[in-house]
Amino acid sequence: MPEEKLFSFHKHSDLESEKITAPRYSYWQSVFRVFFRKKTNIVILALFAFMIAFAYIYPALTEYDKYGALLSSTAKHLSPKAAIEQYGFSIKNILGTGAAGQSTFDAIWNGSRISISLAFMCGAINMTIGVIVGAIWGFSKKVDAVMMEVYNILGNIPYVLLISVLLMLFTPSFWTMVFALTVTGWLYIAYQIRIQVVIIRDREYNLASKCLGTSTVKIAMKNVLPFMTSVIVTLLATEIPSYISYEVFLAYIGRGIPEMTLGRLIYEAQGAMVTPGWQFEFWSPVAISAFITIVLYVVGLNLGDASDPRTHM
Repeated sequence: MPEEKLFSFHKHSDLESEKITAPRYSYWQSVFRVFFRKKTNIVILALFAFMIAFAYIYPALTEYDKYGALLSSTAKHLSPKAAIEQYGFSIKNILGTGAAGQSTFDAIWNGSRISISLAFMCGAINMTIGVIVGAIWGFSKKVDAVMMEVYNILGNIPYVLLISVLLMLFTPSFWTMVFALTVTGWLYIAYQIRIQVVIIRDREYNLASKCLGTSTVKIAMKNVLPFMTSVIVTLLATEIPSYISYEVFLAYIGRGIPEMTLGRLIYEAQGAMVTPGWQFEFWSPVAISAFITIVLYVVGLNLGDASDPRTHM
């Protein structure tokens, strides 16, 4: 066979020679690949779906009236066994009844819906303000001088005390609680973001971008904040459960909101804790509140670990 058929010249292209052949990388695809690699995360995610379903879908499909059985003396303070014997086996009766004859199971998940909504609302507000303020705080030396004084003053005020005072000054309600938890709740998040920004902002690639004329805003949005995704997710994982804990604690000491939250249920069932046969009224909302906070924390923490690009190798 002649050489003309065996070999042929390939035309050179400067544009093609500059292209680098590499496998395509998708950040979020890698995050979920790492997250689902652990079988325990699938179990935790299933528990999270169970929690959301019973907190939001179950109350929408069932009718809950706290005082529907108030006039029935035989419906109050029933243990799970007694409730099932009296009303038959039903998911409503597996935790017994409360002081007003209401289903403890229904009361818990209606209260969980309010508590979880409160936590998500506060988490969204505090994280948004905290990340924005923290990024500005880390880049601007003038803002840093002012915000450090603000942090030193407000950061030393006990958080629970501040929330309690605000709830006493204003009419207690869902939005009052949101305001109390967010008025200074973003400050700690902003400080943590500021620390990370100070660490990252003076790295070589950021200095090179600045020398090439890249604006500070673009450096923050493109070079700094994406690098801190795992830090932000981890902060969110610790913040959201803490709001549920604050709400439960404040309600337990009588500083909660009038809505029937998990904290209010625990507060109203304090007497049942030491009454023989009534303990389910107290320990059921305590157990569910602990379950919700643990699930939210573990899901967020594992998602934060998966968000770290160093785990994508």
